[in-house]
Amino acid sequence: MRRQRGMTLVELVIAIVIVGIAAAALYGAMAAIGGRSADPMLRQQSLAIAEAYLEEILARNFLDPTSHTQCPPRPAARAAFDNICDYAGLDDAGARGADGTLIAGLQDYRVRVAVTPQAFNGPTAAAALQVTVTVEAPGGQMLSLAGWRTCYGEYDGAGAYACVP
Repeated sequence: MRRQRGMTLVELVIAIVIVGIAAAALYGAMAAIGGRSADPMLRQQSLAIAEAYLEEILARNFLDPTSHTQCPPRPAARAAFDNICDYAGLDDAGARGADGTLIAGLQDYRVRVAVTPQAFNGPTAAAALQVTVTVEAPGGQMLSLAGWRTCYGEYDGAGAYACVP
């Protein structure tokens, strides 16, 4: 008997079909990964925007510096915001700097801010504010980040704390 060398036509067709199925599966997986590759970047950008807004807001005074009240009427210009409550209801089309100017390249994001008085682990609702910053990315993906700001107070001797501006 002679030894057989090479492949038969049937073996060749089966090998081509197997390689084709593997290539199609690999191509489908790569297409799905490539289609979602921008999502993590948009999420990171949304997080950076939310953190910047939250940091800006929480750095402001708890009480208005001039009237020493918690939530006076809000100034018209964002550059004049000087207390946390001034940011309540802020709705920016496009991420903006602290002075209210649009940041180039971030005009497709939407930023909303909610400021609500809420009791927090001891302080009453009058002495604690929850700030929630919600960022909507260009693809519609939402990210919310919340922080708390309490009134730093001095003990009045009668069992209560008075806010210090």
